[in-house]
Amino acid sequence: MEILATFARWSQLVANLVLFGSCIYLAVTGARCELFSNAWVKRLEKIFPVLAVVILVGLVGVLATTTGKATGIESNAWKLTAWVDIVRHTNMGHMWALRAIFAVFLLAAVLFIYLKKERVRWHYTLGAITASLPLIASAMISHAGADEKFLVYVPVYAIHILVAGAWFGALPAFLLIVFDRHNCDAKGLQLLLNIESLKKFSFIALPVMVAIVLTGVVLTDRMVENDYHALISSTYGWSLVIKVTLLVVILFIANQARSKWLPSFAQVCEVIKESVNKEDNESKNDKRIFAKWKQDNQTQVDLVDEKISQEDGVSKLRKWVRIEFILALFLVLFATILSNSVPAKHAKVESWPYSFRFTYDGTIGAGSWKDPTVQFLLGLGVALLIAAILLFWLGKKRKWNLVKKVILPSVLVLGSLAAILPQFAVDAYPETYRDTPVPFDAISISNGSVLFSEFCSSCHGPQGKGNGILAKTLSKVPADLLTEPHTARHTAGDFFHWLGYGIKGTPMPGFESSMSEEDRWDTVNYIHAMSRGYQARLLSAQIVPEKPSMVPPVFQFITFAGTSGTLKDYRKKSNVLLVFFRWPNSIERLKKLNENLDNLKNMNTFVLAVPLNGYSEGAVTKLAANNPIEVVKEGWFEIKNSYSLYRRTLEYPDILGAGEIPDHMEFLVDRFGYLRARWIPSLDKSGWDDINILVSQILQLNQEKEILPPPGDHVH
Repeated sequence: MEILATFARWSQLVANLVLFGSCIYLAVTGARCELFSNAWVKRLEKIFPVLAVVILVGLVGVLATTTGKATGIESNAWKLTAWVDIVRHTNMGHMWALRAIFAVFLLAAVLFIYLKKERVRWHYTLGAITASLPLIASAMISHAGADEKFLVYVPVYAIHILVAGAWFGALPAFLLIVFDRHNCDAKGLQLLLNIESLKKFSFIALPVMVAIVLTGVVLTDRMVENDYHALISSTYGWSLVIKVTLLVVILFIANQARSKWLPSFAQVCEVIKESVNKEDNESKNDKRIFAKWKQDNQTQVDLVDEKISQEDGVSKLRKWVRIEFILALFLVLFATILSNSVPAKHAKVESWPYSFRFTYDGTIGAGSWKDPTVQFLLGLGVALLIAAILLFWLGKKRKWNLVKKVILPSVLVLGSLAAILPQFAVDAYPETYRDTPVPFDAISISNGSVLFSEFCSSCHGPQGKGNGILAKTLSKVPADLLTEPHTARHTAGDFFHWLGYGIKGTPMPGFESSMSEEDRWDTVNYIHAMSRGYQARLLSAQIVPEKPSMVPPVFQFITFAGTSGTLKDYRKKSNVLLVFFRWPNSIERLKKLNENLDNLKNMNTFVLAVPLNGYSEGAVTKLAANNPIEVVKEGWFEIKNSYSLYRRTLEYPDILGAGEIPDHMEFLVDRFGYLRARWIPSLDKSGWDDINILVSQILQLNQEKEILPPPGDHVH
């Protein structure tokens, strides 16, 4: 079924691109209507109706296979009623119907052109416009159409596929002209028009290719984002790599054709022009023009490059343009596979197939660039790369043979890579890029704190500082998981692997038999929370304008008033002021917040109080009766355990011993889900004890627009 679906998508896309590109070619190059009387134009037009029918048949195949896949019942692929249901009740079906309608319009336009006896330029412009409609509509069901910023990326995708069609669709016309030269030899004027059309299109081919590359880079960056590892470990990635490789080869062939073989093919163009201009003043007879051209042709042979004869150039042009078209067909095939694969940024790499990976943070970013050996190898690699570029330039300038011009620089490039890449390589494991199934939330972090205390604190210390009671007895000092940025240099999957199987060459044991997979992911989340908590010492009672970066743990809660929800519920709705209090120490602060509660609500800020310790039922009743602030009844313990990790300040880093939780803390989370400010009365010299200062911070947050997308639910 999947093979049939791919073939249906590919065939209709190829037909659509060829129709669009062919019409573009004829509209751009057909300044003189005499061009349209050439035999190759008539042959090209004969396939137009066939291509239009292929588009419609291909769309039917797409609908059939999509119906079978969407319903989960393969037999539905052949049921008309199932097709109708998909078209009527799904967005994909609606877009399919729109594409089908556009395809019918295209068939009508093609038949109109085909049945016309006399051709004019606007006929092909009409064909190009109608052929563009199904392509533009397909952008709405692409990955770009599913993106949250589809208003930006759908137009980029539409431009990408249209300029790709302008290039790819013109190749059949190019081929027909090249292979039609013999038939045109008897008509010098037709040959002249053909050559002029090739030159015209060759002139616009460069900006078309630039547009293809630029729009492709924009779309790829969006679909990959930071998950470049998926380029060599997913269907999307391999399809993209093959597509780019084919494009590079095609660009090389196109450059050779444009700079070498096309001039050889068109060598007589200037002679024809001269003859035409001279004879036009005396006679309009094409036979005399051609006779004059044929007579003078022998005298102009010396204009040809001495190393490439005319026939040799024509032969190479025919051969390589054919190859270019075949490669382009494969490129469209892999583009089709690419468009129907999970984007790299969403691809799940459950088992990384290599024992290494490349990362800046793991090597150079870790300070290894200070190592003299690393410096030498990096310098050597850069020197070899520069030498390769200079050697290639020199070879091209002096017209060296292939061995000197290409192979030697290629050897130097490989040597450069061999010297540079290992400096960016670190160990990797099957789980390295595995996505954590457990969200980064308060429950997971709280569970992880218990597991870390049981299995890890004896070596790494109660706060992960690497100073546990057994640390001095070990052959290698345990890693400092608190103050060193290990979570930035390693993936969550790395930590998951180490927790299960240990680290070779170190005293770190594995706990696969003692900890379940979920336990290990909880511990990974706790390690990340520890690291983020240490980075949170940069927070203060003053927000840094336009600089959201700190991601707080999400949580669920139920209050004494019966309100239930999650922190994520308030995203894009309101700010959240989290008040962590200890009873009865915080009673005065709670009273002050109660007095200003209405004002805070009017400023689009939800206040949620979380106890830092348990208290009696009587105290709860009294608190609820005297304070309208929502107080968490269920979930407070997990929320307290996770947010207490964010208690540190620059002046009081609190990294020794078991740590100390302040009696009162307040955190301000903006309406986009980022932790922006924090006030701890016992540690901060000034802050929100003056409500006006808190109000000013909230007003500043309310003036900001969305800067970053909402934080992800999982660590990476």
